Amino acid sequence: MFDISSVKISYRTTDLLPVIILGIIGGLIGSLFNYLLDKILRVYNLINGRGPIFKLLLACTISIITSCCCFGLPWLAKCTPCPKGKLPEECPTVGRSGNYKQFHCPAGHYNDLASLVFNTNDDAIRNLFSSGTANVFHSSSVLMFFGTIYMLGLFTYGIPVPSGLFIPVILAGATYGRLVGMFMDPFTNLDQGLFAVLGAASFLGGSMRMTVSLCVILLELTNNLYMLPLIMLVLLISKTVADTFNSGIYDQIVHMKGLPYLEAHAEPYMRQLTAGDVVTGPLVTFAGIEKVGNVVQVLRSTKHNGFPVIDEPPISEAPVLCGLVLRSHLLVLLKRKKFLPSRTFASTYGDPSQQFSSVDFAKPGSGKGFKLEQIQVNAEEMEMYVDLHPFTNTSPYTVVETMSLAKALVLFRQVGLRHLCVVPKSSERSPIVGILTRHDFMPEHVLGLHPYLKQNNWKRLRLRPSMLNTVVKKASSQYFNTENVA
Repeated sequence: MFDISSVKISYRTTDLLPVIILGIIGGLIGSLFNYLLDKILRVYNLINGRGPIFKLLLACTISIITSCCCFGLPWLAKCTPCPKGKLPEECPTVGRSGNYKQFHCPAGHYNDLASLVFNTNDDAIRNLFSSGTANVFHSSSVLMFFGTIYMLGLFTYGIPVPSGLFIPVILAGATYGRLVGMFMDPFTNLDQGLFAVLGAASFLGGSMRMTVSLCVILLELTNNLYMLPLIMLVLLISKTVADTFNSGIYDQIVHMKGLPYLEAHAEPYMRQLTAGDVVTGPLVTFAGIEKVGNVVQVLRSTKHNGFPVIDEPPISEAPVLCGLVLRSHLLVLLKRKKFLPSRTFASTYGDPSQQFSSVDFAKPGSGKGFKLEQIQVNAEEMEMYVDLHPFTNTSPYTVVETMSLAKALVLFRQVGLRHLCVVPKSSERSPIVGILTRHDFMPEHVLGLHPYLKQNNWKRLRLRPSMLNTVVKKASSQYFNTENVA
């Protein structure tokens, strides 16, 4: 998209200092962007929850503010005479895109801020990425444009309009990168267009916290392999700096929506807990041959998607875990009404596999499954029985209650489970302690059950200045104590 492959990229060791500064600033403003966006989205959730009228008013308000900024800001910029000599394009620009928008300026002049505002985001990014344009934009205009794009990117995301974060973040990062390049111009030989590319990379790394994918994307945008070392350096620095303050923007949005996303690695405090420590009740179970009325009552009173099936005397000598039956399978049994008149096995009346097919239990598409309210069961059928044995998963994944919660999380995530049965260590107790789902591994749930872990040293460690001071003081005191003993 932004082909600057014809530009020769050359840099020295002394040029790494401005790049490092650029990465640090990108991490700071990226973490600030995430913090402010989190607060704004929480306010938007309150407004959007009041109805469609408030959604419309919010979208109209932001649209009016955006229009006022776009049409009002260029009046604050100065008119600049068109550069002399042979230019790659006409000045003032004729048409939608270009670096030299005339706006209200006289003939032979252009408005640099209008060249950024009255362009599409793609053209504005291309103008900022372009090399050899050190005198095209004024620092005051770039600063005003950065502040505007930064704030509009915050307030536009979350309103009921098709908008995103990726392009606004690239545009804001390219703007501040070019601004830093203007101030660093006397001290480095790097082009301001290159600073814009690195600024976009640092802002993306500071807000979205992606490294490899962003590096590939930016290389595809610029089509210049020589920029790889600088982009990698600025991405790593910005991400490291931003991680000391908060998490990535998409992680915050997932957390705000309440989606139970599990991280690839367990939290440190989970090593101090067992699977039985996070099991919550009450546990709802079914007998191997269950009364239809009990099945209907449980499905109405709970929203669980999996139920343990336990065989008890006289079917078995002692209570034993038979397996796990899914809610969707119970609904199929109720819909087909293959009930039994007495508490006997279904095989007594024929082979159950001949009464059902694999299509009956196939997972329906989104919104296509039937609900309990759509099934009619009369009073006579409520007193009948259903044999759950042929429809039970007799080999569910199980863990002992004394197993480390961290190990259970790794098993749960890597295998892609939905239910993980927790069984007791002693055979004298009930054959199942509980069921772990994705919700039970969430930090909010674990810390809610064990609040003391919030003040524990095993919680997630984040590198903060106060932490560094503590580490340095402890190391210094230990060193001097050792010297005194010696």
